[in-house]
Formats: sequence, structure tokens, C-alpha cells
Amino acid sequence: MASTAVQAPFRSSKTESYVDNKRKEDVRRANIISARAVADAVRTSLGPKGMDKMISTASGEVIITNDGATILNKMEVLQPAAKMLVELSKSQDVVAGDGTTTVVVIAGALLKQCLSLLNSGIHPTVISDSLHKVSIKAVDVLTAMAVPVELSDRDSLVKSASTSLNSKVVSQYSTLLAPLAVDAVLSVLDPEKPDMIDLRDVKIVKKLGGTVDDTELVKGLVFDKKASHAAGGPTRVDNAKIAVIQFQISPPKTDIEQSIVVSDYTQMDRILKEERNYILGMIKKIKATGCNVLLIQKSILRDAVTDLSLHYLAKAKIMVIKDVERDEIEFITKTLNCLPISNIEHFRAEKLGYADLVEEASLGDGKIVKITGIKDMGRTTTVLVRGSNQLVLDEAERSLHDALCVVRCLVNKKFLIAGGGAPEIELSRQLGAWAKVLQGMESYCVRSFAEALEVIPYTLAENAGLNPIAIVTELRNRHAQGEINAGINVRKGQITNILEENVVQPLLVSTSAITLATECVRMILKIDDIVTVR
Repeated sequence: MASTAVQAPFRSSKTESYVDNKRKEDVRRANIISARAVADAVRTSLGPKGMDKMISTASGEVIITNDGATILNKMEVLQPAAKMLVELSKSQDVVAGDGTTTVVVIAGALLKQCLSLLNSGIHPTVISDSLHKVSIKAVDVLTAMAVPVELSDRDSLVKSASTSLNSKVVSQYSTLLAPLAVDAVLSVLDPEKPDMIDLRDVKIVKKLGGTVDDTELVKGLVFDKKASHAAGGPTRVDNAKIAVIQFQISPPKTDIEQSIVVSDYTQMDRILKEERNYILGMIKKIKATGCNVLLIQKSILRDAVTDLSLHYLAKAKIMVIKDVERDEIEFITKTLNCLPISNIEHFRAEKLGYADLVEEASLGDGKIVKITGIKDMGRTTTVLVRGSNQLVLDEAERSLHDALCVVRCLVNKKFLIAGGGAPEIELSRQLGAWAKVLQGMESYCVRSFAEALEVIPYTLAENAGLNPIAIVTELRNRHAQGEINAGINVRKGQITNILEENVVQPLLVSTSAITLATECVRMILKIDDIVTVR
């Protein structure tokens, strides 16, 4: 009789348990590939010779720009990890205002290296820790390279603003816009609080017609609307006493829906007479304070002014500018150094603002109202931007915003650094040397990240139509010889001392780009699963 062989049960110890890591690797890989796709989309728009993107929105609006934050903001990104790169460019825009394309390109290059490190079998935590050390070391290297700058050195501020404008659609106007941006920021700078610059104190008013060359800095207020002179009111007032009002000069309405039935003419006359007396009473109170210019906030409850009230205001020689937006009130009152008046009973002479001249002027195919010679003017300024079409006008505004942010960065952190790929190649060289001192896997990771930083000079050369391999090799060689400010001069198509060429940027732009990019990459790297909650 054959004996049946009894199979011994398989006993697994805790160390021998099998864990399927395939899904984790797939999720990590999918995240990195999606995020890199976003980085590759904006990579061609990097640098002075970068290409522009034409964005067509669902509403039919067309935008032409090469501002990284704008491109990514308008793109419809669905993958969660790819969305993180869109948020990354927004963060860079908030912190520095410039370098929005650079930060995304660096993040994409770091992710590419992370993928090859993961494929080599290195654990994500080891890669993440190495990346954190690299970002700290990188900030130290960049700070050592930086050149201090004084706010009194206007030329350095203009050079820095000019560099940020050189990569824009309106780059040919950088000689006009750069000094304008510097003057605008310095005019709103409070010497007692130099670190607190609010760019909302610089108002950009866009007006179609003319060219960007006609853009000007106005020390005062500009309204992109005409004065209300339907009843023949004044369009120019000297020695203006200006009131900003938030109430309506029109007959009152009840709070509820109602209908009034008028049965005869005497009742109709009584209603019209009451309306006239009500409006006249308001205008007499306004005139009594000496006020001769009214800025009326737009109302959604009822008409801010009626034809009847405009007629009486014209008779009283009071100039009216209506439909002032609610969010403009704070800027206007700060500029005029006056108080907004919310009720006719609170109308006092001490709440008025004073200016030498308020006038309506023709500009392009429309009209604007200018207020100049403001007494006790607040720390604000207005930039009147002109352009031949709406696309140029919008891009000029975005470019000017970047230039203003660059000057603000220099005020907050008074250090300049060379541009043209010089800081990135120097970082790459010094991190490569540091990797040789480190031990084990960390050394391997740092060396990979050092290589990743070469993506900026490589892309600059590629976008300028140069041979990227030859340029980056020569650049590496020049930095190895100690020329830390050697960078790519895209105009001459060769390597030069980029500081002497006046291609400079604030230190804050470079340091925030590195720290934000590494932080974002570390977060993407640590994700090993995506859970969808419905």
C-alpha cells in the first residue's frame, strides 16, 4: 500500500512576506511623466530667444504670451501631479514675479533624474533627502556668487528690470519699460518700511491706440473713461476739490417690489417735484462744501446719477466721473489723500481731496480723465500703457508686472546675480565637486541633480539656435577655470562675461526657483498611490 506524502505547510516569517510594489512604481512613474510633460510644454519659451505660445480659451479669447505662469494658468491640466507644476509656477510668481518658466524647467529636469535613480533601485526617501541637502547647498552657492546692490544705484535696478523684459513679446521696448518700472516702484517705496512694497499701489491703466512707445508714468490718477457731460457739464476744472462718493444722486427706491398707480397729472407733478427737490437738496449740500469734481462709485441697486441730477450738477459747474469700480476706491482715496463719503449727511469739506487740474483728454479713439498736481498725494503712481491691439496691450501689462516684481525683489533682498545660465552651470560644477566628498547613495544622487541643473544653459542655447552640446561644454570649461560669471550671450551667440553685458537678475529669483522646484519634486517623489474619492 503506497503511503500518501503529506506536504508540510509553508511557514513564512515576517521578513519573507512578499509585497507587490508594482502599483507603487507605476503610480510614481505616471506622476513623473505627467509632470515632465508640463515642463516640456513651456521649455521652448525660456530665454530671450524663446518662442511664444498662442492660447485659445473656451470663450474664444486669444492670448499670445511667453510668461510661464500665464501659459500654465490657462492650460487645462487634469493629472494631479501635473497640476502641482502649475501651482509651482504660481508660487514663483508670488515670491519673485519672474522666473516662472525657469522653475518649471528645473523641476522637469530634476524629475527626469529622479526617474533614472528610481530605475537604478534607489529608494525614494534617499533621493528626497539628497534633494533637500542639494537645495540648501545650492542657496549657499548662489548667495556666495551674488553681488550686493544699493537702491541708490538706479542703473543696476534698470539693468535687472531690462533682463526680465528681454525674454518678453515686448522686448524691443525694454529701454522704455525698465526705467519706468524702476521709477514706479521707487515712487511707492516708503523709506521707513522698505521691505513692505505693495504693487497694488502701482495702478496699470490700459488704453488701446498708439504703440507701447507711448506708455507713460503719470504722477496722479488716470481714468479710462470720459467725464459725464450729457447735460453740458465741465470737462476741465482748475483748483479741483474732489469728492469720492458711495451714494447715489438719484430718487430713492423702496426696498420691496412695488407699483404706484398715478391717476391724474397733479399727482405726477407732485412726484416729479419731490424728486427735483430731493436731488436739488443733495446738490446744494455738495456745492456748499466747495466741491467741484465728483467721483461716483458704480451702483447695482439703482442709477448712480440720472439725467435730471446730471443737469443740475452741470448747472452747479460740478464735473462728474461716474461708474468708478468698487475695488478702485481704496487706491483713489489713498492717492487723493481723502475719505470716501457714504452718505450725503456726512459730506464735509475736510473729506475732500485737492488737485491743481482735472481734465478730460482725447487719447486714441477714446477719452481719458487725468487728475494731476494732487496736494498731499499718497505713495501711489499710475502707469498708462498703450498698444496697437489688445494682445500687445495685455502682454505689455504682464511684462510690466514682471519688471515691477523684479525691482521689488531687489528692494527686499539687495543682491544681484548673473543671468545667461551662469548661476546654474556654476551650481552644477560645485555640486558635482561636493558629490565626490559624500558617501554612498547620497553621492550618486547629488551627482545626478548636478547634471540636471545644466538644463537651463542647454535650453537657452537650444532656443537661440546655437549648438547646445558645444556651448554647454565650453561653458563648463570656462567655469572650471574660475570664470564664475561666464554665461551664454544669445545676441552674440557665444560665451561672454555676462555681468559685463548687463544681463543680471535678483538673487531672490534664482534661490526661490531652486528651493520651490526641489520642494515640489520631493512631494511628487513621495507619492506612491492615487486614491480617488467620489
